[in-house]
Amino acid sequence: MRPAALLALLRPALPLVLGLSLGCSLGLLRVSWGQGGDPCAAGPGPGAGPGARPGPDEFRPRIVPYARPAGPPHKKVLRTRYIQTELGFRERLLAAVLTSRATLPTLAVAVNKTVAPHFPRLLYFTGLRGAKVPPGMALVAHGDERPVWLMYETVRYLHQHFGADYDWFFVMQDDTYAQAEQVKALVSHLSIDQDVYLGRAEEFIGGDERARYCHGGFGYLLSRSLLLKLSRHLDGCRNEILSVRPDEWLGRCIIDFLGIGCVSQLQGQRYRSYELAKNADPEKEQGAGFQAALAVHPVSDATLMYRLHKHFSRIQLGRAYQEIRQLQMQIRNLTSLTPAGEAGLTWPVGIPAPFVPKSRFEVISWDYFTEQHLFSCPDGTPKCELSGAGKADIDDIIESALEQLNSRYQPLLRFYKRQLLNGYRRFDPTRGMEYTLDLLLEAVTQKGHSHVLAKRVSLVRPLSKMEIIPMPYVTEATRVQLVLPLTVQDLDFVGNFLDTFAMNTLDTHDNALLTLLFIYHPYDAQRVSQLDVFAGVKAMVAELEKRYTEVKIPWISVKTEVPSQVKLMDIVSKKHPVDTLFFLASVWTEVSMEFLNRCRMNTISNWQVFFPVHFQEFNPALVYRGEQASSSSADVLRDGRFDRHAFAEACFYNSDYMAARTKLAADILDRDEVLESMEVFDVFLRYSGLHLFRAVEPGLVQKYALRSCNPRLSEELYHRCVLSNLEGLASRSHLAMALFEQEQANST
Repeated sequence: MRPAALLALLRPALPLVLGLSLGCSLGLLRVSWGQGGDPCAAGPGPGAGPGARPGPDEFRPRIVPYARPAGPPHKKVLRTRYIQTELGFRERLLAAVLTSRATLPTLAVAVNKTVAPHFPRLLYFTGLRGAKVPPGMALVAHGDERPVWLMYETVRYLHQHFGADYDWFFVMQDDTYAQAEQVKALVSHLSIDQDVYLGRAEEFIGGDERARYCHGGFGYLLSRSLLLKLSRHLDGCRNEILSVRPDEWLGRCIIDFLGIGCVSQLQGQRYRSYELAKNADPEKEQGAGFQAALAVHPVSDATLMYRLHKHFSRIQLGRAYQEIRQLQMQIRNLTSLTPAGEAGLTWPVGIPAPFVPKSRFEVISWDYFTEQHLFSCPDGTPKCELSGAGKADIDDIIESALEQLNSRYQPLLRFYKRQLLNGYRRFDPTRGMEYTLDLLLEAVTQKGHSHVLAKRVSLVRPLSKMEIIPMPYVTEATRVQLVLPLTVQDLDFVGNFLDTFAMNTLDTHDNALLTLLFIYHPYDAQRVSQLDVFAGVKAMVAELEKRYTEVKIPWISVKTEVPSQVKLMDIVSKKHPVDTLFFLASVWTEVSMEFLNRCRMNTISNWQVFFPVHFQEFNPALVYRGEQASSSSADVLRDGRFDRHAFAEACFYNSDYMAARTKLAADILDRDEVLESMEVFDVFLRYSGLHLFRAVEPGLVQKYALRSCNPRLSEELYHRCVLSNLEGLASRSHLAMALFEQEQANST
């Protein structure tokens, strides 16, 4: 081959060859430079001691080689239960209330009803053993009523159980009224890295004038760092310090072993307290010291505690309204500087603007109501009577409207309600509940003249601060026991259910078991020896057990004409332990690992049961009309609906069901026919105090199938089954298109 032709052939590859050559050359040069040593890796010079000042090279980054720990590798990464534990976060404040045998049912209960909801965590400590705990109180009984011993055990208990979880500990007596908001504001301005013993400083009787202890009647704050240091000396204080008063004993212990005395002012913050005189009236106490007090003592009885709480709550409410008015004024002043100008000012000032729909499908409808009736009812009926919380809501909003009108026009006019002409309300998720009222009012002037007029008012009940409800901790490791009731009408769908169960649980080794419930009609039960209607299902189960040798799928045979869900569950419940987590499934359910995990997380023993709302696909014959259905994952939940009429699926613990079933049995006595009109959902709703978590479940998808509705069930259950079938056919647009095509076909 000629050189010119060879050069022309290699010309396209010439840049690649040059690039590889250049890269290899630079790599070799870098290796030769790296062999000369890295000055950044050198430590301090030989003459540098441990306290030598580091040079500038010490702050340059360096690569620390990873040394794999010895021993077998962990199969699973161990993590903490809560992320705040892993990050080292602690709660801010814990309050401890010291009570006694005489004051536990009176003053302690008053404290629990007034200030307890405002503290993040509040515990009660008593020396009474076996005390009857009032409802809603967390009581710790030490078993010794000696005051000093109670203080010793309380401090030791706080350190052992909460020393690693809280930054501040507020200790008070049950004859003390404390403003919880003021206490929280105080600790938010204090540094947590100091040993703090803060309260009302008092001198020891006959002791050193410079030493102070915190008076227990007015409460005191202990920092976490001080509590940790004090815990090592508690036994020595108990044996060496003699005192009658527990607050003096604690103060002497802190002073003797830690050298820290009580202070009333620290880091620019003052602990304000007020000593209440005998037979004092909170409404007549107008002094600045009383109004600004963080703690008030002594409180002689529960009635005085409630009066103090009412007085200070009114003060806090006034401060809140004043702050709101100031913020609204600032918003008005700043609105003129925004691009939208005054037009961008929303009503009420400071509340988000109403939701603006982008299409007619997003329009939020208004509900019409009067003082007696609501014309948009939850069950779909056009008119229902106002009662309960709905009635209280309407009465409250009318009263608020009158208060706002009178506060605006007094003293010139005074308004009295004659009648509510029209009422409208709607819930806007961006701002809250909105109301529009047409009121027939009687306006009375200062001279006594009256006039009847109609006035329209608009009000908003804004969404307030969200509250995180504490829930017990659950894990995804709990075993789920699936229960599948089967009738003769379900035989065509059993194969698909078992295949899905094997693929999503057995192949993935999910911690789930299956129990089949064969429901025989009495006629089929008599011929079971000659012709078993469930023989095919049993053969499928045997094939699964042969394929998965470690899996056993038991079945239970039941003979009945009316397959009541409660009666069937009674049989299954007796054959399983009380701590079993049941998932009551239907034959159309497609079990997935995602849903089983949500079943575990949403079901909490002795706290909550879970009733998912499955997604029901429409009839493909009406939706697609011969066309191929879309297989895109984004369209999984498009051609169907969430079936709110179905309550067949449920997740609950056997212990919770047994407790509710016991109450049901005591209520109905021997009237077993009542069970035919009930479902498991009704049992938990009526006979348990548990939370019923009813929510849509996108992970629970069911293919379309025409359900067989048993007419022997109750009228309500049969009606719900028929509605589920009718609404599950197709959407209104699909049904309209099918009718249109049918009419066109008939006309031709």
